[in-house]
Amino acid sequence: MNWNAVCDLKAILPGTGVCALVGERQVAIFRPYADEQVFALDNIDPPFAGASVLSRGLIAEHDGELWVASPLKKQRFRLRDGVCYESTERSIQSYPARVVGQQVEVQI
Repeated sequence: MNWNAVCDLKAILPGTGVCALVGERQVAIFRPYADEQVFALDNIDPPFAGASVLSRGLIAEHDGELWVASPLKKQRFRLRDGVCYESTERSIQSYPARVVGQQVEVQI
């Protein structure tokens, strides 16, 4: 697996996500706070809607964990590992993400 440069950190407003094409995968990259913490998940919500929408989801904290709620059907996916809150069988892929300098990188 290689680290892939995706975008400048400042391109992701705190509390939001963006979508990036990494190789042939759509990856949703989230920046919950104004610091350098970033998370990466599959952008496609295949377990429920099959649409490329997770990067537009709402970030929320629940029981000490960060989640993103799909904008279509509101299922929640944990940012650190892609586990689906409503049904673990419908979890999605997560990817290591980091900031080097001011560049966001995802490992795929």
